[in-house]
Amino acid sequence: MAVADKFRTIIDFLTSGFENRENSIYGEMMEEAEDYPIQDNLALNPSFNQNEQKSQNLKVVSHPNYRGYEVVVCEPNSYEDSISIVKHLKDRKTVILNLHLLDKEQSLRIVDFLCGATHALSGSQQKIGDSVFIFTPTNVLLSADSQKNKFLRDALWNQPQA
Repeated sequence: MAVADKFRTIIDFLTSGFENRENSIYGEMMEEAEDYPIQDNLALNPSFNQNEQKSQNLKVVSHPNYRGYEVVVCEPNSYEDSISIVKHLKDRKTVILNLHLLDKEQSLRIVDFLCGATHALSGSQQKIGDSVFIFTPTNVLLSADSQKNKFLRDALWNQPQA
């Protein structure tokens, strides 16, 4: 009998995965499958129902003041315009500054003032062209080619004062 009991336990172990599945997840899947007409184990014209309750239970709301990222292009006519440019930075807007309307002295004053304001706001600044600069707030990351831009930046900031 010991040998017969051993065979019975082995057979019970091997067939234990094939018991009745009515109370398992397989049974739930079969109940859902009964909603669709089938032929030869293929669904015929399944109807898809949208669950409207899911969309009503969402806790996501839009922020009324969120406008996305904004880029402001400024062409100041005088040093006094730099105050409005700092306001743009405080409002977390990226500023592209084009200084082609000003002489060299006023351009240097504005760039120095905006660099200080940008640093105080933990932002970034970069020269992107002849008399063109970009100033970004903390939520915008500036990245560029390192060697070429480092050379241009050093050449700009280390100019001898006349």
